[in-house]
Amino acid sequence: MVVLPDVGRGDGSGRDADAKLDEAVGLAQAIALRVVHGEVVRIRKATPATLFGKGQVERLAATVAAHEAELVVVDGAVTPIQQRNLEKELGAKVIDRTGLILEIFGERASTREGALQVELAHLNYQASRLVRSWTHLERQRGGFGFLGGPGETQIETDRRLIRDRIAKLRRELEDVRRTRTLHRQRRQRAPYPVVALVGYTNAGKSTLFNRLTGAEVMAEDLLFATLDPTMRAIELPGFEKVILSDTVGFVSELPTQLVAAFRATLEEVLEADVIVHVRDVAHPDSQAQLADVKTVLRDLGVIETGEGAPIIEALNKIDLLDAEARGRLLEQTARDDDAVAISATTGEGVDRLCDVVSATLQRSARVYDYRLQPEEGARIAWLYEHGEVVERRDDDEGVFMRVRLGDDARARFEAR
Repeated sequence: MVVLPDVGRGDGSGRDADAKLDEAVGLAQAIALRVVHGEVVRIRKATPATLFGKGQVERLAATVAAHEAELVVVDGAVTPIQQRNLEKELGAKVIDRTGLILEIFGERASTREGALQVELAHLNYQASRLVRSWTHLERQRGGFGFLGGPGETQIETDRRLIRDRIAKLRRELEDVRRTRTLHRQRRQRAPYPVVALVGYTNAGKSTLFNRLTGAEVMAEDLLFATLDPTMRAIELPGFEKVILSDTVGFVSELPTQLVAAFRATLEEVLEADVIVHVRDVAHPDSQAQLADVKTVLRDLGVIETGEGAPIIEALNKIDLLDAEARGRLLEQTARDDDAVAISATTGEGVDRLCDVVSATLQRSARVYDYRLQPEEGARIAWLYEHGEVVERRDDDEGVFMRVRLGDDARARFEAR
């Protein structure tokens, strides 16, 4: 059962309560929960003890009993005291939005770094609510034990044990981050541009990634289908090799613990030469999702100074629009260098997106003149492989080459 507390929002998000409820139901379904009931509960003022008013709690308890619901997801922030009181009154487990997203992340994280980041976020969350159970790191069912499962023990969490585990996790994460940094530096020595896909969860990033790379990254109609960054090499017009990165999807009101914990995962975005923001233009809350993604990018420092990587909008899922809306969007983006209407499912517009990304990458490159000697064959070959040779002239003084190179490629070439 999913409940959305609507406290006279007026938060300027542009979302209505029903759309937010639909998203909360989608989050629950993302980990195969069967949602038997969902409703918006409008409250004038949050009650400190139970969040909802007395009459509302009684009505919710009757609904829980009628549907025989075992879990109530409250799509909002719930204090430990409210959580404990609601469980007592409703006769069912209660988790809030943060707990639900952590549960999803706990099941989906597959890489070492992803698993460490999620566990760290989970422990920081658990440290503040000793009323919950903890599996003492037993991963018998995936997730993190909010929803119960084999082997779960109902014991009070030991603060010292959590603190020690958090310290150990942070040390391990530093090791993993150092390894990731080394991998990134290794990539930077080879002058391959990086293109990062970002966007709201379920916007179609992984579908686009698979179409461009021929990979088989998990791409389903689920929220948070992708959790760990995936990178593949692709060809783009004018570039023999470009690194394409698929990242975790963003979501509104992302728990602060996860924003911090997943910063390292999103570092690929900070290193990108071009960011492709994949948007679901068929979604009724597309504009609000755009605002949420921009907020996260701003928090990461990507668009804070205006000096970050250029951002191209891939307006996805045009195959789901009606003919009039689709035609209007195609007309609007026909001559736009910053937005391209596409369907990652059918492939429509994807070639043009590749052309726009390629042109954007080339704009960031400059033309340099080099005078080389014929015996410097390796350096000449390097320029052909990693740059665009605009002009070559062989004369008595050697080989004159005019080459278009990105800043990183130029630095690496001149360091050879």
